[in-house]
Amino acid sequence: MPIKKNLRIAIDGPVGAGKTSAGRLLAARLGYRFLDTGLMYRAVTLAALDGHVPMGDPAALEALAARSDIRLDTAPGGGASILLNGKDVTARLRSPEVDRSVSIVSAVPGVRAVLVEKQRQIASGGDIVMAGRDIGTVVLRDAELKIFLDASGQTRARRRYEELRASGGTVKYDDVLAGLTRRDGLDSSRPASPLIPAADAWLVDSDGLTLEQVVDCMEKLATERAR
Repeated sequence: MPIKKNLRIAIDGPVGAGKTSAGRLLAARLGYRFLDTGLMYRAVTLAALDGHVPMGDPAALEALAARSDIRLDTAPGGGASILLNGKDVTARLRSPEVDRSVSIVSAVPGVRAVLVEKQRQIASGGDIVMAGRDIGTVVLRDAELKIFLDASGQTRARRRYEELRASGGTVKYDDVLAGLTRRDGLDSSRPASPLIPAADAWLVDSDGLTLEQVVDCMEKLATERAR
């Protein structure tokens, strides 16, 4: 049942923790909008790959982010299509090529500054669940509810592996785990908005829990905040 108070709910956590699946379902239950902010960084990464922009050139990546038109079309049920300069690129955003480079792009302070401002504008109306890696610590420091969703590296790698296989990808579990471990290191050690729980975030460990159980926990927290 939708809750009345127009909360801004921030969900942070490492790749594969289930932020997108849980956040989308939570938003559907609450009657809220849902935004996976990671897709915005992936869209800039895709634009860089398509435009042959060097990953080692922060200034060029910042300029690319500033001139890129990134739009999110929210569909009923919490789904969304990502439009990059007018083209639907949703199906390409989780390709191995983007996976390998997105942490580099998202670590550029100028890129983050451009996209954070856009994210804050989207969240300004409330009634939103926003998932990412720095929502509670940077984007929405004053969010009414902050959640840090986590899981073991093995669990997260298995989930990502199954996602890629389901979408037709030919990958090895060991390669997925190695890539995830590398990404964890980059995300947690970057100077700009490192991946850390907000001091006032609720920690939710999804190991051993079904998606429904994770969302049940989140919904209970949201209901309590709305009182």
